[in-house]
Amino acid sequence: MKHGLWALVCMAGLAMTSPVPAAAADATYTILGFHDLADWEKDDHQAALETFLKTCPTLRDPDWKAICKMAETGPNAKTFFELFFRPVLIEEQKPALFTGYFEPELRGALQQTPRFRYPIYRKPPEVQDGTPWLTRREIEETGVLEDRGLELAWVDDPVDVFFLQVQGSGRIRLSNGQIMRVGYGGSNGQNYRSVGQELIRRGIYTRHQVSAQVIRNWVKRNPVEGPDLLRYNPSFVFFRKITNVPPDAGPIGAMNRSVTAGRTLAVDPKFTPLGAPVWLEKEGSDPMHRLMVAQDTGSAIKGAQRADIFFGTGYGAGRQAGKIRDTGRMIVLLPIQRAFALAPEGEAG
Repeated sequence: MKHGLWALVCMAGLAMTSPVPAAAADATYTILGFHDLADWEKDDHQAALETFLKTCPTLRDPDWKAICKMAETGPNAKTFFELFFRPVLIEEQKPALFTGYFEPELRGALQQTPRFRYPIYRKPPEVQDGTPWLTRREIEETGVLEDRGLELAWVDDPVDVFFLQVQGSGRIRLSNGQIMRVGYGGSNGQNYRSVGQELIRRGIYTRHQVSAQVIRNWVKRNPVEGPDLLRYNPSFVFFRKITNVPPDAGPIGAMNRSVTAGRTLAVDPKFTPLGAPVWLEKEGSDPMHRLMVAQDTGSAIKGAQRADIFFGTGYGAGRQAGKIRDTGRMIVLLPIQRAFALAPEGEAG
């Protein structure tokens, strides 16, 4: 198998001729060796390769297409990554921050009832992508979306609706026993603001105390200030019904493929190309040193060392994701020629 891989390396040298995207002006690029990656030898590289293969078919650049063809031949996973990529540390002045996200599961119905009375909306026709529209407060206080047939479903908890919008996708367990899956269908074009950070700014909690569950509990304990806190975030997300994803698969990410619990990262594509393998070294109380794949994005994910880890579906995944707010570093694995074009000084070590 190893000799076969080396033959494919020679083929890749001919194929990888697409232009290299310009480096971000505010970032530095350093090529590392695989020996510089903490616990690289201990990871399950095969699991990472299987995740990588899920989004490979969407990559169109010749260099990535050549590598994807090699991945489809069933190589030894660790050898594959070491032969065809170089680890590139991309840094800017912002400190690293890693958080978690998940696919919520809500309780709901297709018709409004006394229990299920909080709507999940599809995008109205007057909302144009990229153009700022009404804020969350204006939407809720004016009732501009009401009685227009825009409701996809009704759920029993307004805080669940808010967190569904933060996550961008989810499942609704309907009262008839069926499951409806919803995905991102657009937004009001307003910038996301963190209600957790606002609680910290007000001095209600410290940075280490804030989690999704803490926010949820505080909102429910404060029936007046709670809803007002949620309106601090002007961003409002609309949804669409997802019908082509198997129940056992993850939600659809930014690459129009299902994401994988524990292996998918949401990143800032300004710095990290979607589809690229990424070595994550997350520190904190539950360290994670693992090869991930950049398969998603998020409105709050901005920066070279900023990423969101997908933890899965449901309450347990939500509790895990809500506790994550850690530092560390992430290193992007880039095709060899791209890596040296971004960091022409050569490999470290």
